[in-house]
Amino acid sequence: MQLKGKAAIVTGSGVGIGRAIATTFASEGASVVVADLNEDAGNETVQEIQAGGRRARFVRTDVSNVEDTQRMVDVALTTYGRLDILVNNAGVYTRGDVVSTSVEMWNRLLSINLGGVFLCCKAAIPALRQSGGGAIVNISSSVGWQYAAPGIAAYTASKFGVTGLTKAMACDHLPDNIRVNCICPGPTDTPLIRASRSPGDLQAFVEAQPIGRLGLPEEIAAAALFLASDAASFVTGVALPVDGGQSAYP
Repeated sequence: MQLKGKAAIVTGSGVGIGRAIATTFASEGASVVVADLNEDAGNETVQEIQAGGRRARFVRTDVSNVEDTQRMVDVALTTYGRLDILVNNAGVYTRGDVVSTSVEMWNRLLSINLGGVFLCCKAAIPALRQSGGGAIVNISSSVGWQYAAPGIAAYTASKFGVTGLTKAMACDHLPDNIRVNCICPGPTDTPLIRASRSPGDLQAFVEAQPIGRLGLPEEIAAAALFLASDAASFVTGVALPVDGGQSAYP
């Protein structure tokens, strides 16, 4: 087991990529704090992990709230006695260019997608130091790596921010033995992506992908497992595209 004896927090782990990461980590031996705003979804993830004989604890968490993010870390330390891994996956999505995006939506999206990474890391890094180091894996996006797309200005800005913050933290926390990397997923089959498009638009979107399909949450989770594990002990400050060839395709 690649994560045996380690304790991990995974935000936004009630559904989609977050749930896949939480269950994958648990199957590899980690004790997991499932942090999510949706109590029903979060508890379903916990039940799935516990049904496999692994340890999990749900903590209702708004990642844009400083008290919630600190409590999330405190629960990990109280329950498992340590913290080794933080995965910042929680996020929201909205469409619109700068003109059509309201100030309220801009502020909400940035406070969750980028501010949430900041607050979770601010709370977790002291605990990671106490454990002798560890790994932070941030979930950015293929539109937060080297290119953008029309009609998602706020989302794109937030994800480029996550990628930049990842690299800054990787530099800052090398002396703490804390590795910081991010994954830049391409379009992935989650409730979020299905809710943002009509069935016809989704089909056209899928057909336009180089690989001809959406990614699976489990494929993103496999990359997160590598970056969180000792197999990636020489990897920090990396933005890893997991996008079915999207970033390579002309």
